Amino acid sequence: MNFIYNTGLRLYLTAAKFMSPFNNKAKLFYNGRRDLISTIKERLAGNSAKIIWVHCSSVGEFEQARPLIERLRELRPELKVLLTFFSPSGYELRKNYQHADWVFYLPMDTSSNAKAFVEAVNPTAVVFIKYEFWYNYLRELKKRGIPTYIISAIFRKDQMFFRWYGSFFRKMLSAYHLMFVQDENSLNLLKSIGINNTVICGDTRFDRVHEITSNNVQIEVVEKFADGFTTLIAGSSWEPDEKLIADYFESVQNLKLVLAPHEVSPDNIKRIETLFANYKVIRYSHLKDVKIDPRLEVRLRESRILIIDTIGILSSVYRYASVAYVGGGFGVGIHNILEAATYGVPVVFGPKFQKFKEARDLVDCKGAFSIKTQLELNKVLDDLLINEENRKTAGAICGSYVKENLGATSKILSHLKIDS
Repeated sequence: MNFIYNTGLRLYLTAAKFMSPFNNKAKLFYNGRRDLISTIKERLAGNSAKIIWVHCSSVGEFEQARPLIERLRELRPELKVLLTFFSPSGYELRKNYQHADWVFYLPMDTSSNAKAFVEAVNPTAVVFIKYEFWYNYLRELKKRGIPTYIISAIFRKDQMFFRWYGSFFRKMLSAYHLMFVQDENSLNLLKSIGINNTVICGDTRFDRVHEITSNNVQIEVVEKFADGFTTLIAGSSWEPDEKLIADYFESVQNLKLVLAPHEVSPDNIKRIETLFANYKVIRYSHLKDVKIDPRLEVRLRESRILIIDTIGILSSVYRYASVAYVGGGFGVGIHNILEAATYGVPVVFGPKFQKFKEARDLVDCKGAFSIKTQLELNKVLDDLLINEENRKTAGAICGSYVKENLGATSKILSHLKIDS
């Protein structure tokens, strides 16, 4: 199995190389790993401080890591933080993150890379986020006796660890000093296969979204656009989401839409503008650096649709929503609904949400709503947008749910062992 695993990783990197002339993400993925071990050795040369290595897959996992990193910075300022990403989207967005001393791509998980990387970094402790299980890295860290943790982890019975063929993958779990899991179901699943190095601590994303709310970041363009109007904010949307929303939009008056697509490439933004060609559409990027004078205020009031064609502000945009629609539910799975829920906003999304505990919980208590068809979307949005009492009730459920689940970061820190 080890041979198959290592071969698969090499084939993945080779495929990225051949795809790179045609696909920008593949290009970034491949080029970002060229001579990477040498680069890391050069950048770390001469360092004598203790290093905490934090690894995230992408942007979403980074948001889970962020509260822990920033609390560690406050409590242990003498420590240095090395942050790695698997995906280009995470690395490109956060390569200049101010609370990390170094930010790199994760070298591919081959035996030689794992040995060279761990030797070069020599971390005091390691924190992986949620779904990160890398066989060779974990084996190397265990061999060297380096305390290794995974936080905000969640397990399901359909995962490879719990299958008849899962012995190879189960070996990875024993490499962790502690696994901080989100819920009791994860704890019991791990116990069923003899894994007991677990603690229930919840999800650090609750701490992160609550912090964003507390920071009270104002986005003037969105504020002026939405002021005085019932506003639907659709975040991290994909084409199937946008088609449903466009169809609903035709049937209502006096509703405004802020649309923040997952993909902000020029071609995709043009496609969205074409989809909503019958309405006054405005792009955020055309206004974000412009002084808002009375004439521009009129333009914002008269426009029905605002497209957020930039990244990094969605979590603050949700504060202006009457109702939020979170995309991804017609693809591999929904995006982060807590970013909207923390503002006390009801949330709507597509059918693929079962992997996300917060979505299941909020659907069960009627703070969030899953839809499969156009008719279902129309009914749910009508119930929330037209009936203010329904909207307030669902929103209050969402806001309370976030507050009730705060504290994961503090729980994790109380268990984390870092040499002084």
